Amino acid sequence: MNKIWLLGASACMILAFGSCKPKQSAYKAAYEQAKEKETTAPVEVVEEEVVVEIVPVSKPSTTSEVTRQEKIKPAQGEDASNLKRYSVVIGSFQNRTNAYSLKERMQNEGYNPVLGENEQGMLRVIITSFDDKADAYESRNAIKAKYGPNNFQDAWILERQY
Repeated sequence: MNKIWLLGASACMILAFGSCKPKQSAYKAAYEQAKEKETTAPVEVVEEEVVVEIVPVSKPSTTSEVTRQEKIKPAQGEDASNLKRYSVVIGSFQNRTNAYSLKERMQNEGYNPVLGENEQGMLRVIITSFDDKADAYESRNAIKAKYGPNNFQDAWILERQY
C-alpha cells in the first residue's frame, strides 16, 4: 500500500513540475513572427513638396557653446556629402533598427537625415549638418522649439573630426 502511495505521489510531482516549465519554443515562435511582420510590413511612400523659406539674417560666425567632437563617417548606404563639420544629433543608438526607425520618422516629416557612425559603432541620427557652428546651434534650437518639451530636448551639436 505504501508503495502505491509513493508511486502516486511521485507521479503527481513529476506532472506538477513538468507543466511549470516555460515553453521557450512558443516565445521564440511569437518573436520570429513579430520580427517577420516588422520586416515585411508594406511601406507607404507619400511624397510631399516641402517649401522652406530662407531669410538672410546677420549673425556671428561662431558661438561660445560647447560641441562634442568625434571622428564620424557616414553609415553604410548613407550619402557622405550630407555630413558637414557641425551636425545636429537627435538620437544615438547601438541598435540599427532603432536608428533607422528614427531616420524614417524624420524623413516623413520632411527632413533629410543622415546616419553617421563613430569609432565605437554608435549610430548618430543627424537631422541637419552645416559648415558654420552658429547655423548648427540655430538649427538645434529651432528643432527643440518645434518639437516642444517632450521630444529632442537633448539634441546636441557634433563637431566632426577628420
